[in-house]
Amino acid sequence: MKIHSTVIIEGNITFEGDCEIGPYSVLVGNIKIGDRTVIGSHSRIEGNVLIGNNNFIGPFVYIGGLPQDVSYKNEESAIQIGDNNIIREYVTIHRATGEGKATIVGNNNFIMAYAHLAHNVRLGSNCVIVNAAQLAGYVEVDDHAFISGLVGIHQFTRVGGYSIIGGGVKLSQDALPYMMVAGEPPRVVGLNVVGLRRKKFDSERIRILKKIFQILCRQGLALPDAIERIKADLPATDDVKYILDFISTSRRGILRRSSNDAEEI
Repeated sequence: MKIHSTVIIEGNITFEGDCEIGPYSVLVGNIKIGDRTVIGSHSRIEGNVLIGNNNFIGPFVYIGGLPQDVSYKNEESAIQIGDNNIIREYVTIHRATGEGKATIVGNNNFIMAYAHLAHNVRLGSNCVIVNAAQLAGYVEVDDHAFISGLVGIHQFTRVGGYSIIGGGVKLSQDALPYMMVAGEPPRVVGLNVVGLRRKKFDSERIRILKKIFQILCRQGLALPDAIERIKADLPATDDVKYILDFISTSRRGILRRSSNDAEEI
């Protein structure tokens, strides 16, 4: 255990194993920190926060701040962070709105400098959140997603697993799993083939996903008709089931505008 003499600790703070806390950091509240987690200098963690094992939290990070939400009424809420995450300098992660609710970060994520995860965000595992990406309240990001720098994601929007969101995108509709989104206004520019190959997707899985991209984004079909075409033409693999379930549970609508669509007037 290595805790610098300038660290301020107030409340019920539990260290589960060998942790390191840098100079001038502040821990206030009901906080549990897992084994081999490192917290850099000048960081602040407050409220009800559970942090797992082997995380690196850089300097000047703020975890547990009050929600920037007018509906928050000082209820007891929390933040849960899993294992093996890298959270770089000046990242902010806010506690949830709603009694007993939590803002959740999974495992093995890389969250780069100046990113913001607002209240009630649910970030999966094995994701990359690049510098200054801004995730508004209730945003959900599924596993293995890549969100590029300066991306702004509207509240309640979802980002599907294995997708990549290009730099500077303003996303206000759900981004389909496995796809690449870029441009202004944002468009689905294709399947995230490079990313899928890096994740060891075989050629048959990629072939089926390319077909789904064509049906959903290139054939001009109404969404119900596209869904029926997918069900009729493609095998019910786990990938197909995931996409169909993602579509059926959308609250903000699915982004299907394609890069070859005519420009809007």
